[in-house]
Amino acid sequence: MPLNVDARLNHFADWLATPLGHYLASAEMDWYDRTVTDIFGYKAVQLELPQLDCLRANRMAWHLCAGQSLGVDLRCMGEALPFASQSLDLLVLPHVLDFAANPQAMLSEAERVLMPEGRLLITGFNPWSLWGLRRLQNGSHPAPWRGNFVALPRLKDWLATLGFETMQGEFLCYGLPVQREKWLSRSRFLEDAGDRWWPAAGGVYCLDMVKRVHGMRLIGPKWRNVPVVAGAVTVTGADKIIVLEKDPQR
Repeated sequence: MPLNVDARLNHFADWLATPLGHYLASAEMDWYDRTVTDIFGYKAVQLELPQLDCLRANRMAWHLCAGQSLGVDLRCMGEALPFASQSLDLLVLPHVLDFAANPQAMLSEAERVLMPEGRLLITGFNPWSLWGLRRLQNGSHPAPWRGNFVALPRLKDWLATLGFETMQGEFLCYGLPVQREKWLSRSRFLEDAGDRWWPAAGGVYCLDMVKRVHGMRLIGPKWRNVPVVAGAVTVTGADKIIVLEKDPQR
């Protein structure tokens, strides 16, 4: 019997406690910590997987974890977020698209709730990697091998259609996707070798995207020169110019 989205997410959350899951979570948390620390604003939301506190290094005062996973702060569907349009500064999707019934609908909802210049962080499994090959062999196992494994070029096309631009990207987890800690340890040399020789073959991709709004531009203060009348005192400011003239009869 196929598992629903809730069940697959919870299976994946349990899988994160395994040796291979811990290896993946450690690598991803390092990337999230490095990325969110310099993203500023007022409101940040993580969708699903509260086991991974992807916002722990972010300094926004208001943030929560929402979704259908066990342990979230707010129960909701990713395709129908209970947030006003253009109300969030940062939205984090840790492997959410891997288990979404409709990834494109979820991205459309992400675009709706993010403010212009808002940031969208995504991690997902790379089908063109050793992890992708493992998925072909273990597709009957619940997690993470039943995930969608959305190809990165396709994902970027979806995001570009919605007006997102890439700030930065990175691949992680070049080690063997095996549960035995001995083999995981022995394959650590693949991290440096893979990043150097096969940079697009990491088991996980990470995307830092920004929402662009066409036709929108930042307007700074308008300064202009004003002819100074003899005997006048001119006071200028960022938004107004006042000229105080002396009475010529005096």
